[in-house]
Amino acid sequence: MTLNIRALPDLLINQIAAGEVIERPAAALKELLENSIDAGATQVDIELRAGGTELIRVTDNGSGIPAAQLALALARHATSKIASLDDLENVASFGFRGEALASIAAVARVALTSRTADAENGARIEADSGTLTEVAPAAAKPGTQITVSALFHNTPARRKFLKTEGTENAHALEAVRRLAIVHPDVAISLTHNSRASLSLPKQSGAARVAAVLSDTWLTHAASVSASVLTDAGEMSIRGWVVRPAYAAAARDEQYLYVNNRYVRDRTIAHAIKEALRDVLHHDKSASFVLFLSVPAAQVDVNVHPAKSEVRFRQSQAVHQFVRHAVAKALSANAADAPAVDAAQKLFGATTHYAPVSENLPLQINENRTPYAAFAAPSFQNPPPTDMARMMQMFGRDSGQSAPQVLEDPTHHAHPLGYAVAQLHGIYILAQNAAGLVLVDMHAAHERIVYERMKAQIDVAGGAIAAQQLLVPAVFHAEALELATATEASEFLQRIGMDVAPIGVNQLAVRSVPLLLARADAAMLARDVLRDIAKVGTSEALAAKQEALLSTMACHAAVRANRNLTTPEMNGLLREMESTERANQCNHGRPTWYQLSLADLDKLFQRGR
Repeated sequence: MTLNIRALPDLLINQIAAGEVIERPAAALKELLENSIDAGATQVDIELRAGGTELIRVTDNGSGIPAAQLALALARHATSKIASLDDLENVASFGFRGEALASIAAVARVALTSRTADAENGARIEADSGTLTEVAPAAAKPGTQITVSALFHNTPARRKFLKTEGTENAHALEAVRRLAIVHPDVAISLTHNSRASLSLPKQSGAARVAAVLSDTWLTHAASVSASVLTDAGEMSIRGWVVRPAYAAAARDEQYLYVNNRYVRDRTIAHAIKEALRDVLHHDKSASFVLFLSVPAAQVDVNVHPAKSEVRFRQSQAVHQFVRHAVAKALSANAADAPAVDAAQKLFGATTHYAPVSENLPLQINENRTPYAAFAAPSFQNPPPTDMARMMQMFGRDSGQSAPQVLEDPTHHAHPLGYAVAQLHGIYILAQNAAGLVLVDMHAAHERIVYERMKAQIDVAGGAIAAQQLLVPAVFHAEALELATATEASEFLQRIGMDVAPIGVNQLAVRSVPLLLARADAAMLARDVLRDIAKVGTSEALAAKQEALLSTMACHAAVRANRNLTTPEMNGLLREMESTERANQCNHGRPTWYQLSLADLDKLFQRGR
């Protein structure tokens, strides 16, 4: 059979490109909105019909397009954003490929009307399936209006893959929300089938997030802010992440921006997951709005036709930076973090608590004697030898008491207040200036012991003590595992692991971290090498080590049905107020809730 190679016609080339870039109306709308932002628009009005399948119209007050360049604007690989490879490697605009408008014009009917600020009149050009009309004068305000109608009318197979009008409209609305969040200085309006769906004025960043996601979302979020100076320039992150107590199961409120571009990135997603590992319950998902800024030359945005993915030149540095920034934002102790609102669980509404000084004076429990800081109680049964040894390593054995701490019982500033009772040997009831505090004593003490153990490891300077194996663990290794073990040997040594090739396709593990001495060495090595190859560092080791510490903390923490004295209960409250992440136990469950006096009045219908 003789091959017959021939050049494809331009229309078919553009339709193929459209299949990569314009998968649905929302994708076309995204490209049009990004063009408006790149043009410096401060007002963008959007009109949709039938979810965008019949009509997408975007009108902006941007810089406009000169009449002589309207035809070029609809041509393939024509753009004002870049002119050289250096521009591509440092691109700061949304668009740069020069494909979007040509792709849309290949699969829809397009009308483009524009006027620059210095032009007396506007100009208009139309396209249908790639065929352009002559440019003609048109009445227009400064800016650009693009009308896209009958999307995919000439590619019926693609049109069959579209969903219902409601689904397509929802995707289009989400595309607008993603852009609106990162550009609060742009006023945006959206109508669908002549009905207003969204109206956002120019506003601050926090106000825009609250307008798009809700005031409640912002109230329940912790602020993220960090920066670091690297050899390539400054890297910074800002934004918000919802506190674990208010996390939801769905993953529909995750907004990540790299240099103001909405993206989906596995490296950062993994970093956020690791930051929330021991504070977020397993059936919940992170919710966040994060803006990561890195030097343009350090990120490749030319990875995906839809520009929705990026590649970092220093992925390990980015991963570590994001993970630490998010973890720090959620590390507040129970004194600094906002009260976990029980009213929302009971009434489906959020109570806004006034500062302590604005509430009624606190009534102190009758037992006002000084008390000792809460210490791990003795085990009812003798702990295993390894457990006792580990507890001694962290500064106190399982039955040792802490030094006494004197407290002024007339001081009313403690956010968790003072204990008034213990309920069924499980919960502590405390009174603070706002009302009633409910504490799960085991969960709270588990977090305290866990954080104390982690701190002891950090004191060692980050280096992890190693346990030499009497007999090396040898296992069959794939090519990537062999290469990773060789390239990351220094890092492996630092985390307590000696993993080295001993043959063409074999690796030997000669040491493992001391805390994981009883782990399956070969399986541990595989997990660590897999993580290093994937994200440039190993979180598998940290995860296993923290899982062990969590188990130890669970066993060391006070058990249910243990009767505590009032000083012991108050000691636990004070430790919660000084322990990071004390609002959740190691498994992500809440450790305490707040009920205000107003909440209690509502329960008992007082004042009605």
